[in-house]
Amino acid sequence: MKLRIFSFTAALLLGPLSHAQAVSHEDLMRPLKDSWLTYNGDYTSKRYSSLTDVNRKTVKNLGLAWIAKMVPGNEPAPLTGYSRVNAPVIVGGEGTEQRSTRGGSIKGTFLENNGVLYVTMPDNVWAIDARSGEVLWHYFWKTRGGTHIGNRGVGLWHDYVFFETPDNYLVSLEAKTGKERWHRKFANVEGGYFSTPAPTIIKNHVLTGVGNDIDAPMFLKSYDPETGDLQWTWYVTPQNPGDPGLDTWKNLDAARHGGGGTWVAGAYDPETNFYILGTGNPTPSWQTGLRGDGDNLYTCSLVALDVDTGKLKWNYSTSPHDTHDYDSAQVPVLVDGKFKGRQRKLVMTASRNGYFFVLDRVTGEHLLTSKLSDATNWAEGYTEKGGPKTNPAKDASIGGALISPASGGTVNWQPPAFSPQTGLFYQYHVDSYSMAYLTDPDPRGAMGLGGKEEVAMGTTGSYVLGIDYKTGQPRWRRKLYGTGFGGGGLLATAGGLVFTGDGSGSLVAFDAANGNPLWSTRIGSVSNAPQTFELDGHQYVISAVGDTVYAFELK
Repeated sequence: MKLRIFSFTAALLLGPLSHAQAVSHEDLMRPLKDSWLTYNGDYTSKRYSSLTDVNRKTVKNLGLAWIAKMVPGNEPAPLTGYSRVNAPVIVGGEGTEQRSTRGGSIKGTFLENNGVLYVTMPDNVWAIDARSGEVLWHYFWKTRGGTHIGNRGVGLWHDYVFFETPDNYLVSLEAKTGKERWHRKFANVEGGYFSTPAPTIIKNHVLTGVGNDIDAPMFLKSYDPETGDLQWTWYVTPQNPGDPGLDTWKNLDAARHGGGGTWVAGAYDPETNFYILGTGNPTPSWQTGLRGDGDNLYTCSLVALDVDTGKLKWNYSTSPHDTHDYDSAQVPVLVDGKFKGRQRKLVMTASRNGYFFVLDRVTGEHLLTSKLSDATNWAEGYTEKGGPKTNPAKDASIGGALISPASGGTVNWQPPAFSPQTGLFYQYHVDSYSMAYLTDPDPRGAMGLGGKEEVAMGTTGSYVLGIDYKTGQPRWRRKLYGTGFGGGGLLATAGGLVFTGDGSGSLVAFDAANGNPLWSTRIGSVSNAPQTFELDGHQYVISAVGDTVYAFELK
């Protein structure tokens, strides 16, 4: 462990020492190590840090470095023992109400650059000192509405910060001051659209996704980070006669209202220039009478888009003709490794529907599908392309159908991790059950997620899995104490560790090789994926509980 050269006393005398530095494309291309510059750490989305000071032997010495409470809204945050002046609050937005998200949670990724952490909740962005948690500036957006379910974080590019608002604006701020540069509306809140993703910055493209729980077309848009000009739009479902995939829908009108949200960030392969992401469920979700019997492309799919043009290069359906809201908006992970004796460029994902997939990321060729639990019962066998084949007996019915997993899935938005050391893919798994009742047999009454009633029937457990990507089977399975998704996602490190929440109020470090617990601290229900970075030669581990940030260091 390296000696720390920055002391708290010096901080009191000098105030914040760090200021944001420009983030280049070359910075974003580097593997995850000292800083954390994009949603999943780097473009591979492994959430694997090469830092090693905190490791299997030293993790027992992790102790609290600082705590910082984020106060949303347009009022100045209360002074702490460290702060000498109130941090500036910059107010923007198109709304007329000074709505606050007090009581909200930090569900996104912190970005760290040169000693500054960027933290978000819906309508709020903070820049805080990574050494102390002191707020440097706070931006508050006056909203026009939208679903305030969460915000996944910001994007960094040059001297700028980018984030999405629940009422569907892309906002660009100066990284050093929080001053607004511009904002652009990319969807209408009146149409039911809402936005939660962290923008992904690739070269000179800011990629923005969107969600909607009614029958509306979904899309991904690319904006110029300097000017805010729209560069391209890719629609998830066919919008015009002759569009690819239209034959998988009942008709063009059904496709135009087919859903497929783009509300989780993807991964980028610079060799192919492909942005690979998962798409959401089709709509109507539970009643397929308006959708026809096809696969309903390109919903519930992994898709590869050319970053410069937005053109679709390949696709793969993980839930063909979905009937249970099993969207595929989970983080895909890029790995170079051997598969069946051959070196391959792979993309893999654990889907909400209870299945794990491995594809060739250059061609989209299907390589492996595996069911991660015997509890999963909604499918019967596989399609010719290796996707799970829906069992009609498990569709919502007037008499009810017992399904597993429940529509919340075996996994959800929480990001996975992958360790090149172990070759394991780390993800949550929840064996949940529910009864799915069809409450409106007329498909016209089943807009969005409507027309059904789902009654929870319990769970046999919640787990963290270490999945061998070569076989698709867990090499280890560690049962969590809670019944949900643990703690906001996972982090793997070169120190041989996997960090996450345990579902019962603790942040935990597991041995990445076998899942044995090595360290824990009770801080509350962890609400985002743990992260790590190095500053002043010292490795930090950070996570959030609700509105509070916790930072740990070796003592």
